[in-house]
Amino acid sequence: MNKTALIWGSIFGALSVVLGAFAAHGLKQVMAIEQMQTFEIGVRYQMYHSFALLLSGIIYNSFPNKLLKLSSIMFIIGIFCFSGSLYALAFLKTIGDVGLGGVGIITPIGGLFFIVGWLMILLGILKK
Repeated sequence: MNKTALIWGSIFGALSVVLGAFAAHGLKQVMAIEQMQTFEIGVRYQMYHSFALLLSGIIYNSFPNKLLKLSSIMFIIGIFCFSGSLYALAFLKTIGDVGLGGVGIITPIGGLFFIVGWLMILLGILKK
């Protein structure tokens, strides 16, 4: 198994639960609904890709190759870029700084990392 993917998947999964609870109980008093929705999308995609990391770590046991290891890296970078930028956008909008020029461009880049990660899982399985 790819232990690194399993460790990061577990860490990101736990963090998504913490961030979701923080948003539901702590941020709803300070954030508008639109910012809460943005934050929630970040949490949701972080959780989805925490599962993807766990999956790639488990699949590596049956199909050990470099593509599956690279898929894990793509998911980790994707979580930081996609979810992290959405968290930053939600906070920036809350304090009045829209932030779309700098931070907003990172979100689709993170999405591309997610797509590449999924394709690497597919190619890693097909390679064997």
